Amino acid sequence: MGKADTIVGVYLSDSIDLEAIYGESLRAEAGDVVLRHPSQIQCPEEVRFAICWLPVDDAFAPYPNLQLAMSIGAGVDALMSHPGLDESVRIARVRDPHQADLMAGFAAHEVLHHEREFDRLRRQAERATWHPLPMRAPASRRVAILGHGTMGRAVARALAALGFDVRVACSRAPQAPVNGVHYETGPGAVEAAATDADYLINVLPLTAQTDNILSTALFARLRPGAWLIQIGRGEHLVEEDLLAALAEGSLAGASLDVFRDEPLGADHPFWSHPKLRLSPHIASDSLPEVVSQQVIESARALRDGGDLALAVDRARGY
Repeated sequence: MGKADTIVGVYLSDSIDLEAIYGESLRAEAGDVVLRHPSQIQCPEEVRFAICWLPVDDAFAPYPNLQLAMSIGAGVDALMSHPGLDESVRIARVRDPHQADLMAGFAAHEVLHHEREFDRLRRQAERATWHPLPMRAPASRRVAILGHGTMGRAVARALAALGFDVRVACSRAPQAPVNGVHYETGPGAVEAAATDADYLINVLPLTAQTDNILSTALFARLRPGAWLIQIGRGEHLVEEDLLAALAEGSLAGASLDVFRDEPLGADHPFWSHPKLRLSPHIASDSLPEVVSQQVIESARALRDGGDLALAVDRARGY
């Protein structure tokens, strides 16, 4: 294989070792797609693409011919707002169907954990107390899902299959709606879907319109004692408003998997709050073999002038 057939990329992340996670799979699958750590790049002009996770402000500066920045995760807000990424550079993201299934499983678990009062059952078991708890029909419980991309659709499908009354807020009517799911579309979709909901699940992308969307105004639309499941982006949540809603009882509690600052600081009040269930951004993840294959396909398409199927729309933000 000649040098002209090779396309060179760079790993850009200061928080995780991308080469350790994906390097072996990438080398095994494609000799024509070469990825290196920045310290191994001898000729920065040869670098045409990067795979990234939270790159620092000057991460892209050494590479004048960069044409594509690809996120290893579903979120691209860190790239869209990156101060060092030229607007001419295309942005792409991984779309892992298994990741959506993992996200749906996490969301369904959190709904069921609260709905079936498993924490209370655990406490009873610790006291050797045999006391069956009353149950409610899933159809009597309304679940509002914010977002209907790959993740939102999977979450809606899972909860509808469990029998819940599922309402989804999305920007426009879906081309392939999930059977039994009610959709709210247009400017007031989020507010309409959240009204009288018992559970609010956020899987929205982060845009100027969705920043700080999980706030007092939205919590007030939920049924008193509702439960929040936050698996979107940390910037969606107004933390002070959540703490206030928990204090006054308008929210019974929340499951939080994403945060404004990660890792969550050891002195953050969320850690010790009795009404919160916290997890370290593990609601889902992209499988290394899927990421590697999609990176290879995107790099080859870039090299050959083909369609970048995983590119995002900068104007829409996702």
